[in-house]
Amino acid sequence: MFSSLLGIRLILWLGATVPLPAPLEVLSALNSVQVINDSQNGDGFEIKFNLTKDKMGEYSLISHGSLEPFNRVIIGVLLGVTPEVLIDGIITRHQLIPSNEPGKSILTVSGADISIMMDLEEVNKSHENQPDFVIATKILADYAEYGIVPQTTPTTDVPIMLQRIPRQFETDFRFLQRMARRNGFVFYIEPITFGANKAYWGPENRLSIPQPALSINLGEFSNINSLSFSNDSMAPVDSEGCFVEPITRMIVPVPRLPSLHVPPLSRNPASARRKTIQRQMANMNPSQAAVASVSAATNSPEPVEGQGELDTVRYGHVLRARGLAGVRGAGLTYDGYYYVKSVTHKIGKGEYTQSFTLSRDGTGALLPVVR
Repeated sequence: MFSSLLGIRLILWLGATVPLPAPLEVLSALNSVQVINDSQNGDGFEIKFNLTKDKMGEYSLISHGSLEPFNRVIIGVLLGVTPEVLIDGIITRHQLIPSNEPGKSILTVSGADISIMMDLEEVNKSHENQPDFVIATKILADYAEYGIVPQTTPTTDVPIMLQRIPRQFETDFRFLQRMARRNGFVFYIEPITFGANKAYWGPENRLSIPQPALSINLGEFSNINSLSFSNDSMAPVDSEGCFVEPITRMIVPVPRLPSLHVPPLSRNPASARRKTIQRQMANMNPSQAAVASVSAATNSPEPVEGQGELDTVRYGHVLRARGLAGVRGAGLTYDGYYYVKSVTHKIGKGEYTQSFTLSRDGTGALLPVVR
């Protein structure tokens, strides 16, 4: 653990199976830490160390047992009295940049969250007579050694063996993602506390308590270093499809069903200008076709996106991806609540910045006041 002049402390735990506080040799060489929490591309980390050679002319930190590939890494921060875990991950890569100047050589250790352990081995398996959420729960139970607590949302479609058998032909991670997408869900793993992780398989959580507001142009209440917005009218996509009723052989159109992104976050949701045809619906039953329609609406990109960087000291909190946050001071068109798509934490001696990406379905604040 090292602390900055800002009163913010970094927490670093390392270990082969059970991570423990990093040894002094590792902490003394620590240069900077970057953690990415991304709802679309997954979570990852990058830790940089300053290297010096020992008497044998070797960089001893490279062969240090704590930094071996596939060791577990827990990175957290302490703001005030409450520690918060940013990532529970696995080391997957080393990069060495030697230098002619003593102490200037750099070792970069990087990796991903522990879902990487689910993406190592492809599996051929069938799951007869089991709905998707039961399959997901069963797969996640195999990774209890990583402190995973499954949190799955029930699904309505129950496949009958004579009609359809769910089959897996990829890794557990890819299979969980594929099942999530076809239901309009998301799948990710994020830490609850040190050594315990939530494996969430369900719709995006937009009903949580919003995080403290991101404020700009409000004098002493401002806590943002930079902020910009874009509104891409080509982003939303509508869809249509139909299925064949098996008895009468009639072609039945599937109505456009609402997205699982509830509640809406804007007063003026953008209308879709593009339309796609869900051709796979032709071989589905009514229940499956309805799920496919909801999934297509939910997976459609959102048009309004915000990007910026926080002043962590003024903000006083860790901004979390996959939750809600309010924006104020940006004008009536772009004020209001947003879904936090990603947050990049950059921590060094004397500095801690948080860069973020936000999104929502349109313009205009839904509520007149942001918490």
